Amino acid sequence: MKIVFMGTPRFALPALSAISAEGFDVKYAVTQQDKAKGRGNKVQFTPVKEMAMSLGITVLQPLDFDSDEFKLIESCEPDLIVVSAFGKILPKKILTLPKYGCINIHASLLPRWRGAAPIQRAVMEGDETTGITIMYMDEGLDTGDIIMSKSTEIGRKTSGQLHEELSVIGAELIISAIGRIVDGAFERTAQNQTLSTYAPPIQKKEGLLDFSLPPEKIERLVRGLDPWPGVYTFYKGDMMKIWEAFSTGVENKHEKGSVTGISDMGLEVSAGRGTLLVTEIQMPGRNRMKIKEFLRGNKIEKFHVLG
Repeated sequence: MKIVFMGTPRFALPALSAISAEGFDVKYAVTQQDKAKGRGNKVQFTPVKEMAMSLGITVLQPLDFDSDEFKLIESCEPDLIVVSAFGKILPKKILTLPKYGCINIHASLLPRWRGAAPIQRAVMEGDETTGITIMYMDEGLDTGDIIMSKSTEIGRKTSGQLHEELSVIGAELIISAIGRIVDGAFERTAQNQTLSTYAPPIQKKEGLLDFSLPPEKIERLVRGLDPWPGVYTFYKGDMMKIWEAFSTGVENKHEKGSVTGISDMGLEVSAGRGTLLVTEIQMPGRNRMKIKEFLRGNKIEKFHVLG
């Protein structure tokens, strides 16, 4: 089984590791271009490139689908292309190249949450479950037939926690899916297009907190935007990031954003028609802190309006 693996971020690493460990012949690992990051503007390899190099897999980083590097993929005549968060839509000439087609590890229970940010949107919208879908790729956006899927409860998990959990589930499922494809022991299931929802990319501006929202929605927003970009407001002109918050179910008629209670348990803040209990924050130049820890050397004024 000759496989070409296509992926870029950390999410793809467990799958690449599992495929390699199973002894499949991974001809190439295809990933996005390296980018300069940090204060020193130092070029950093993509996570997939780093792992592929450590596994002895040849890395390709084509600028476009007409490059010589993509011609290498054609020349190796892959049996299967496995995609996990590659970051680009594949053209028809790539989709039809492998003997067994192209399959994708998608972080939602399709047709729910097609698109770039399925994990975050599931948390933010209050879904009870999410999961991994292994699907055949076609020319649409996550519209292909389903091979298999597995769900997990969201509960109070953050997007970051789900990201790690789902990446491991994806690795488990992709090995099972490859086996079924080779054996022909599965049925393709078409998606119900009428049930589809779209998960657009997360924008940094979505983190700016609007205290007119109900506390329950803010609570989900905080978990959904953790670790990036994080939910934030302002206290006396300084950005205050909120990393943990709960809806108390208690009515609050004060001005939206008002700090109406302060204790070691947290800050009670008026939001929507209720009370949001903020329990973990981060101020500029500081680490994340529980409110109890923050109040040891800092003060928050009661009835100050955040924002």
